[in-house]
Amino acid sequence: MVIMIPFINLKAEYRSIGKELDPKIHSILENGFFVLGDEVRNFEKEFSDYMDNKYAVGVNSGSDALFLAIRSLGIGSGDEVITVSHTYISSVDAIIRNDAKPVFVDIDKNTYCMDSSHIEEKITENTRAILPVHLYGHPADMDSIGEIAEKHDLFIIEDACQAHAAEYNGVKVGNFGDLGCFSFYPTKNLGAYGDGGMVVTDDSELAELLRQFRNYGQTQKYYHDFQGFNSRLDELQASVLRVKLKHLDYWNNKRIKIAKIYDDHLNDLDLVLPVEMEDSKHVFHLYVIRCKNRDRLKEELLKKGVQTQIHYPIPVHNQKAYENFDVKLPVTEKVCNEILSLPMNPFLDDDEVIYICEMMEDALG
Repeated sequence: MVIMIPFINLKAEYRSIGKELDPKIHSILENGFFVLGDEVRNFEKEFSDYMDNKYAVGVNSGSDALFLAIRSLGIGSGDEVITVSHTYISSVDAIIRNDAKPVFVDIDKNTYCMDSSHIEEKITENTRAILPVHLYGHPADMDSIGEIAEKHDLFIIEDACQAHAAEYNGVKVGNFGDLGCFSFYPTKNLGAYGDGGMVVTDDSELAELLRQFRNYGQTQKYYHDFQGFNSRLDELQASVLRVKLKHLDYWNNKRIKIAKIYDDHLNDLDLVLPVEMEDSKHVFHLYVIRCKNRDRLKEELLKKGVQTQIHYPIPVHNQKAYENFDVKLPVTEKVCNEILSLPMNPFLDDDEVIYICEMMEDALG
């Protein structure tokens, strides 16, 4: 008998917290107020308290969190932002939408995050910021990145869209730069039931600027100081996120426990398993292995009912949409041909994780 194991399981998540969610959602429908109300304000306060920073500004997606963060720093035409190509495309798209130029550095072969040893060779007179990505839930090397940014007077914009509550030297990511950006896409460790995002900062002026940018540049209704955007986190999503935030630490700990089971059972196979650097806390948004015969393994696991995904098969600099990038990133390109994301969510039980491991052993045997 084949056991069906989905890659994610949002139905199980809803079943676990539905009794908390339903009355919250119903009260908003009854209230009839859906945009920039108490739920958003309360969630912003609760999230900033949780993150240990001063301000949080809710926006309509992680993509817009990145876009508006860059815009709020005045980065635009002729400016350069150093980032990585092994990431979801929104990390790079946010730079391009601001008419700035992304400059790629390669990734560390262990963490898959930005290799800080390559940053300084990419800095020019046009460089304005560094945008590290805390990929898969593991923090980037923020000590080195911070030192380089300070030395060259550069902004840091953290892409923490996959790293809710990940820590570097005991501090939650999102606190190391001028601005930290989060996504609440449904599959994230903290996900809405639709799109949503957040920018966090300790700078009051940046926070106020972001509030204006997200709402057409308004200081008050119908008074527009500059051209802004429609990028508001709505009340329904904020109410969902307020409920889920209370569960985030428990869910992250479940992910860490599942990762440990994977580690213990897959350690002897011909695979490269995820690492957790000594100074970091990995929250395993994804559990990503590397396998030389990745595509065959993926196919064999699907036959056994195990859904897997690839995050990400084509690096951004090789995407058709961005054919003008002429750069070689050997580690990035090698990794993208080998990575495979195994099922990872807090609602996997131990027997399911062990079954996945057994099926992998069979496939690789």
